[in-house]
Amino acid sequence: MSKIAVVTDSNSGITQAQGRQMGIWVLPMPFYINDELFFEDVTLTQEEFYRRLETGADVKTTQPAPGDVTALWDQVLQDYDALVYLPMSSGLSSSCDTAIMLAQEYDGRVEVVNNQRISVTLRRSVEDALTLADAGMSAQEIREFLERVKFDSDIYITVDTLKYLKKGGRLTPAAAAIGTVLNLKPVLRIKGEKLDAFAKTRGWKAAKQTMIRTVQEVLSRDFPDCRGPEDIHIDAAYTGDCAQAQEWLAELEAAFPGYPIHMDPLSLSVSCHIGPGARAVTLSKAIQI
Repeated sequence: MSKIAVVTDSNSGITQAQGRQMGIWVLPMPFYINDELFFEDVTLTQEEFYRRLETGADVKTTQPAPGDVTALWDQVLQDYDALVYLPMSSGLSSSCDTAIMLAQEYDGRVEVVNNQRISVTLRRSVEDALTLADAGMSAQEIREFLERVKFDSDIYITVDTLKYLKKGGRLTPAAAAIGTVLNLKPVLRIKGEKLDAFAKTRGWKAAKQTMIRTVQEVLSRDFPDCRGPEDIHIDAAYTGDCAQAQEWLAELEAAFPGYPIHMDPLSLSVSCHIGPGARAVTLSKAIQI
């Protein structure tokens, strides 16, 4: 049986320390802050990122340098027959397409999974890849399996401020101004390739109720045979302060009793566009092998 490694990037929410504990490798995502290069969880902490963001620093995402990607792959392949690489969604970054191109030079030893996930849903895919590898699947079989089930996940997000959606061009200045006056809280959705508007609500309470109700409806409509946590993962995510996000975790635990809800910070690549204080809930279908 081939020895298969699992590699992802820091958009999975998996830290370098957690990656070592899981037995995987995590490529740190690069960011430019006022034209200075930083690497997530290596030279840039969550706290420093938000401090810079809130002081008005020019924060830009960028894809990893091809040489950094292949250097990590080469390191891993010294001890493994092949690897499965799970980058962030191809709809949110060109880094996935770049990785697919780079993998062509590895004669089948690198399989890049384009299953269009990010943050907690990408973490779940990484865990699934480890399970599939332990079950004896080849790197190609793991990629094909995870790409077949790529739409079996959802992320719903509400933001604390419209400032960053306006800054990123997702809201016009006029719409942002009106939304602020009316206390509008948009609910955004990530499913497949894009971060899209899903609903408009007034106030935090309504926004959170909308997300919880939507997940309940999705469970009932799309997964009518769901037996509970053995079939569906329900998880939480946030931007900004972890302590303040605990209230959101408690609300989800109350709404979905019996589900062991994991909570992670949202990817900094998403946080750039929505700012601190956001809350999210995710669904991921558990794999069956």
